[in-house]
Amino acid sequence: MEKKKGYFSRLGKDVKVNSILYIMILPVTVYYILFSYVPMAGVQLAFKDYQIKLGIWGSPWIGFDHFQRLFSGYQFQRIMVNTVVLALYGLVLGMLTPVIFSLLLNYVRSRRWKKTIQMVTYLPYFISTVVMVGMLKIFLDDNGMFNVIMNLLGLGGVRFMSSANMFRHVFTWSGVWQGLGFSSVIYIATLSNADMQVHEAAIVDGASIWRRIWHIDLIELRPTILLLLILGLGGVINVGFEKILLMQNQLNFSTSEVLSTYIYKVGLLNNDYGFSTAVGLFNSVVSMVLLLTANRTAKKFAGYSLW
Repeated sequence: MEKKKGYFSRLGKDVKVNSILYIMILPVTVYYILFSYVPMAGVQLAFKDYQIKLGIWGSPWIGFDHFQRLFSGYQFQRIMVNTVVLALYGLVLGMLTPVIFSLLLNYVRSRRWKKTIQMVTYLPYFISTVVMVGMLKIFLDDNGMFNVIMNLLGLGGVRFMSSANMFRHVFTWSGVWQGLGFSSVIYIATLSNADMQVHEAAIVDGASIWRRIWHIDLIELRPTILLLLILGLGGVINVGFEKILLMQNQLNFSTSEVLSTYIYKVGLLNNDYGFSTAVGLFNSVVSMVLLLTANRTAKKFAGYSLW
């Protein structure tokens, strides 16, 4: 009976056979080792009283003091509420609008119009965050173009950028507008692979467009929607840092302060690296738990999962 080869011997044989593929994946592997795994050694700062002179390894251990400080802080509840509300608001709209857009675009008969609409909605994705926030201030600031026109018409202005109540709506809807075309690409590709014979049979049976969308298109999109929802829930706590920081001011601070901006201010501006590392670690743990829970739930009830 032939003895079963070990893992490393089988790996070595596979490397010889598929050497070109391993060479191609080598830069990606090195990238993740250097920038994702090696920096994980710095996570120990969350449990240490970091002192620059002593360094990461020489700083004294203080256990969970940073986490106790985080959970007992007077801002913690407000920051968590802002983060969760803003993240869920963006996740729901970010999933719903591309699906609706791709379904509507799928039934546009003119190929030229379909390509034109898809190109126009895709272009805003290439606008940088700084430029996007600059555009928002030009159009929606208290003295911006929109409010100037509203005041000239005698309708009164709206405090989009300086109102705590309006911050979430401006942040989320501007993000939806910017990412609509890019987010819908995968749904449009999925719908293009649908079996047209099923649609033809439905048309023969007298099914309307809405019935075809509900019973054919949405069934076709369901696996894609679930997989993207799982990935979205995994990063739900990581709300866009740059855009929030650029849009943030003293007037909307009560709803715009989230975990990512809090980490930046505590860690870089106040030089409290241990505490900011603890906040970041808490953020990562919550994201991991949400990802695992969403994947397990989708696998149990829908039969689809990432692994």
